[in-house]
Amino acid sequence: MNKLSHMCFAALTAVLVSTTVSAETATIGIRSEPSSMDPYFHNLGPNNAMLGQIFGRLVDWTPAMDAMIPRLATSWRSVNDTTWEFKLRQGVKFHDGSDFTADDFIFSFNRADGYTGGNSSFRTYTKGKTVKKIDDYTIHIVTPGPYPLMPNEMTAILVMSSDAKGSGGDENFGIKAKDFNKGIATIGTGPYKFVEWKKGDRLILEKFEDYQGPLAQPWDKMVFRFIKSEPSRTAALLAGDVDMIDNVPLTDIATLKGNPNVSLSSGVSNRVIYIHMDQFRDRSPFVTDKNGNPMDKNPLKDARVRKALSMMIDRDEMVDKVMEGVALKAGQLLPEGFFARSPNLVPEPYDPEGAKKLLAEAGWGDGFGLTIHGPNDRYINDAKICEAVAQMLTRNGIPTKVETMPKNVYFKRASKGGADKSPEFSFFLVGWGSGTGEPSSPIKSLLTTHDKSKGHGASNRGRHSNPKMDALLVKALSTVDDAARAKLLARATEIGIGEDQGIIPLHYQVNTWATRKGLKYNARADERTVGLDLIKAQ
Repeated sequence: MNKLSHMCFAALTAVLVSTTVSAETATIGIRSEPSSMDPYFHNLGPNNAMLGQIFGRLVDWTPAMDAMIPRLATSWRSVNDTTWEFKLRQGVKFHDGSDFTADDFIFSFNRADGYTGGNSSFRTYTKGKTVKKIDDYTIHIVTPGPYPLMPNEMTAILVMSSDAKGSGGDENFGIKAKDFNKGIATIGTGPYKFVEWKKGDRLILEKFEDYQGPLAQPWDKMVFRFIKSEPSRTAALLAGDVDMIDNVPLTDIATLKGNPNVSLSSGVSNRVIYIHMDQFRDRSPFVTDKNGNPMDKNPLKDARVRKALSMMIDRDEMVDKVMEGVALKAGQLLPEGFFARSPNLVPEPYDPEGAKKLLAEAGWGDGFGLTIHGPNDRYINDAKICEAVAQMLTRNGIPTKVETMPKNVYFKRASKGGADKSPEFSFFLVGWGSGTGEPSSPIKSLLTTHDKSKGHGASNRGRHSNPKMDALLVKALSTVDDAARAKLLARATEIGIGEDQGIIPLHYQVNTWATRKGLKYNARADERTVGLDLIKAQ
């Protein structure tokens, strides 16, 4: 896999005049608060970032996602076509002093696989796999056929203690999300242990003195302050109230670059910002005629209509004006530098006239009405992106309203807010970062036919379905040869996006962190803001 190219701004030196933070404590201002301390409740970036400091993984990524590193596994190998062997690290302690063994991984894997009630499932990584204990420090993961991406997918599964106790019940092994949120079950092997979570305010982690593993422990204590307001986050850094902030507001980047008391680091992420569309209901709840009246026919079920909407979005304007140049146009799931990208997919050119011809061909020449839904506190400029898309569609004959909301409300509604716990919205903004470092996981989660029993389409909120694309993905997942697998994944992407327009890719995020002088942050392709990568400058 090629190393992800990074877009870097020059680091600037100087010190903030005052700070309330000691040398042993890092206080970090972050935009997005996790939705839970339960490692399997929600496959969401802020959750995975925070919890990866508390819980261990068998395998992890370097910040640039150019190599995998051992964490709870010391080594892994393919024993045969259907079996992967992982040797587990010995001498590892959980935060409660108990020993980590194969039993804990098996417990964690099974809980993730059978989890109910969450907002986005980890079943994408668990279904079809069986874990066998060979001895206390050896496991085999068995699949029905060859599965070359097993190490990649094990970067997604966090490991909790099998001795963790909860408040009981029939679901999720009797351990509820609230048991984690209160710290009762938040028992990991990571470099930092859970101390306290004051929702809406801060989360405190403390160095685990008995940690055994490859990750650094640069701080005795880490305090994550949740600062949703863009101006307030920048102000907190400049006032010395925090040592670092993430998601530096685009409007502040130029100013902070010129501030001798601040250092910036920036990098292209693996996250694509895209639009899901309702492709499964004839009567879609937020699709109307041009006068706002409900319709019994859903134009979004027609690929030509979906393509036309993509052609109405000016991605140059989106990147240059809405994202102020700090983003890259997207035409597929991953940016340059990642494995198995299609050479045939480019960002959709802005072509309103071509879009209108496609709409007429599909029988929707007179247009229709939409509402775009999105979060207002999850992605960089997410509410502004929704407003921009709505304006672009409206000026091209598709009158579009905008409704945004906090992510904790949004994702629940987007996933299961409709009838029979189906996705509620018709046309809505989401982002996805590939935790496996290649396109199979977003294809499997976002575009394959929704099938809970197979772990397919776990986050396919538009319910796109194409059996031909599904078959290509299944074949790719069992193809050992890298070159052959890359071709299959590229072709699956071409069908799911290029031909079907199952989703509409908009842009790849470029993330920027800012620190006080004397510190630097290792910009991460996976967008995670973790105290482990905040280090003292040399």
